Amino acid sequence: MKKYVYTFFLGLLFLVAGCEEDNLDPVGNWELTAPQVLAPTATDLVLQEDRPTERIFFEWEPAVNSANYQIRYKVVIDTANSENFSSPIVELQSENSGKGTSASITAADLDIALSYAGFPAGEATPVDWAVIAVSQDTEAFTEQTMNITRFATEYTPNTLFLTGAATEAGPDASAAIQFRALKDANGSSTKVFEAYTSLEAGAGFGFMSNNGTPAWKYGGAEGVLIKDGSAITVEESGQYKITVDFNAMTYSLFKIDKWSIVGNIIPNGWGGDEALEYQGNGLWQRNMTLTVPDGETGGFLFRANGDWGYLLKRIQGTSNQLYMESQAGEAGIDIEDVTLANSGNYIVTLDLSGDTYTYNIEVDQSIEVPSETPAGLYLLDSNGATVATFSRDGDIFTSDYLPLQQSMTYTLNSAADGSGTNYVSTSILGDTASPNGDAVLSAFSFGVGEGSFTVARDQAYKLTFDFGNASASWKYYNIKLFHWDENNGGWDARSEFLMDYVHPNTFTTTQQFEAGYALKFNSPWDVQYGAVNDPQAMSGETVNGGANFFPISTTGNYTATLVTDQAYETGTYEFVAQ
Repeated sequence: MKKYVYTFFLGLLFLVAGCEEDNLDPVGNWELTAPQVLAPTATDLVLQEDRPTERIFFEWEPAVNSANYQIRYKVVIDTANSENFSSPIVELQSENSGKGTSASITAADLDIALSYAGFPAGEATPVDWAVIAVSQDTEAFTEQTMNITRFATEYTPNTLFLTGAATEAGPDASAAIQFRALKDANGSSTKVFEAYTSLEAGAGFGFMSNNGTPAWKYGGAEGVLIKDGSAITVEESGQYKITVDFNAMTYSLFKIDKWSIVGNIIPNGWGGDEALEYQGNGLWQRNMTLTVPDGETGGFLFRANGDWGYLLKRIQGTSNQLYMESQAGEAGIDIEDVTLANSGNYIVTLDLSGDTYTYNIEVDQSIEVPSETPAGLYLLDSNGATVATFSRDGDIFTSDYLPLQQSMTYTLNSAADGSGTNYVSTSILGDTASPNGDAVLSAFSFGVGEGSFTVARDQAYKLTFDFGNASASWKYYNIKLFHWDENNGGWDARSEFLMDYVHPNTFTTTQQFEAGYALKFNSPWDVQYGAVNDPQAMSGETVNGGANFFPISTTGNYTATLVTDQAYETGTYEFVAQ
């Protein structure tokens, strides 16, 4: 049980006149007798919640100092069976600057002190209390035991902080992360708090009402919030939304795999998803190319984990404040999509660290925007070999699906030998929070400058560079092998096996296949590699849009391999028994 010392002073300190000697060095031998308690005499004290200012009085007969040195008094209250009163829960100085023989405390002050000390609300709990006489460096006291029943209603904090070894701020309470206090439509507290932050698996964390002392502390388990409870842990490190509800005395943890932009200003429009990167301290950010469609107004919102039920939109009438769509109606807050007037390269920031959630979009000036469109565009590898010659349509250059490697660096140049204008980007191509999607794509910015490109993973990338607005995009396909029984269960009961990409332009997987089942290589629904001639053949040519394969006559484990061309139109396949 955590204890905080509450010291209450009655009256002002002042110098004492008369025959009483004060602060003199001890001379000779003298004795100090203990004070004798007069009140309270009852062994049970019930604090009345409807009378918070009612005072509880402590009175005693004075102690005696045989040498007539000055005596001062204090009343202390501590947990039962305390060995000493060196760090009591409550300490009261007596009246008349400590020289009187009585002291008092209000019911509310005593209740909150006991609450901070961990005493449960509405329950009788034994305490030890004592009157201590102090003269020079000598103490004498009389101790009593009493059962105190706190107010029936527990306190709800007005502020809440996250602390512990698992948190970004660590166990230092003074650096604890403050929660956002949710308010209702009238601005009143809902007793619900939330925070977005990163947690480390296996390490503990908890909640505090203050980032100092005194403070109520909370732990718990399995979603139940417990005052002075055990530290909470998570099984997986990452970013989380933490919600604490004092109405139900619960907490919940929602893992944030990604915050993304969704809207008509990104590739694939409202069907796309451009993830931001977590920076720490509740902040997500990314350098992005945003393109407003011709004749339209640019609009977007922020979405968590690709979930349409988890959207942040702008609060109407504000320039950059955000609110959760699912909570806005109950809170009486009007929200709208975020708008963007002009295409360009931007730094997009989502800040969920404060009491108000905000976003910021500023022009990215880190690279020089190309001033003109080159006559040609070429991608070269780190050995100087030409990887691709881009096709041109006005200001736009496009490649086929190029087999690029993570271990290689690439340069983009207006000349095939690398002697022309060089173009660079601060982005890593293929860097995405959803690498295993079907058609994975993203926009990025580029400009004039020395340097090279890298890719996040081996894959076949289609690259597009638009010199009209210095925007670019990359795209790659993942291939799944569909496996299904056309007679029993059919298409809806199919298995989808994600294939491994192997450089260059090769996909492979080893699985158990059932005899007579249909098979097809798909990236739904752009790519559907099927049979050209003989659907029962174990190997051969394949084409996008071909017939279903039926090569397996004996159930067993097989390795399936697909090699594609750079346009995803034709290829070869093979099934090999293992």
